[in-house]
Amino acid sequence: MRNNGGGPLDQARRVADAFLARGAIFYSRGRDERMSRYAAHPDAVDALIAAVPVIVLVNGGTASAAEIVAGALQDRRRATLVGTRTFGKGVVQTVIALGEHAGMSLTTARVYTPSNRSIQALGIEPDIEVVQAVPEAYAGKATVAGEAGLARHLRGEQGEATFTSSIYVPAAHADDEQLQYAVKLILGQVHHAAYPADIENDQARPLQVQLR
Repeated sequence: MRNNGGGPLDQARRVADAFLARGAIFYSRGRDERMSRYAAHPDAVDALIAAVPVIVLVNGGTASAAEIVAGALQDRRRATLVGTRTFGKGVVQTVIALGEHAGMSLTTARVYTPSNRSIQALGIEPDIEVVQAVPEAYAGKATVAGEAGLARHLRGEQGEATFTSSIYVPAAHADDEQLQYAVKLILGQVHHAAYPADIENDQARPLQVQLR
């Protein structure tokens, strides 16, 4: 999910659903304050991959729908997140056409993970932080400010985190420290309490609000 700027909400649901057999994937709250719940549904593949541990690589370029997938798999304890804090765009935006060559982006809803965390202006902290070294030639250039660092951003409901995160991903796999750490986890060459994720400790909890 590194440097994945996101896409349609429905695609986020589909990707997360591929790894989840049931339960909440995310919630959204619109301008009318009503909540919508997006859930996973069982299929034939779920039983085949239920015991397969999953690692998701994230960084400052992981945003929007990609954060929804990462947050869902983290909250549901289906995957271990490795990398650095994500961008922090936890809203739904609708583009309204204004003539042939113009448009307006309107924020229409906020998005929450299964444990009711708001992504907006906070991002998602990985279970295991691995900071990628950046070559001197890219120093100060391969970074991105999170949503909270942008002017006129929609303020977060559960706090904000101002940070600058590297979005540099080496072309050579051997130089990719985050990828190499994930491989070592899988091969058992390094160990961490967060891997494999413990699905029995699912952090999802129902919202005490009206759902539609």
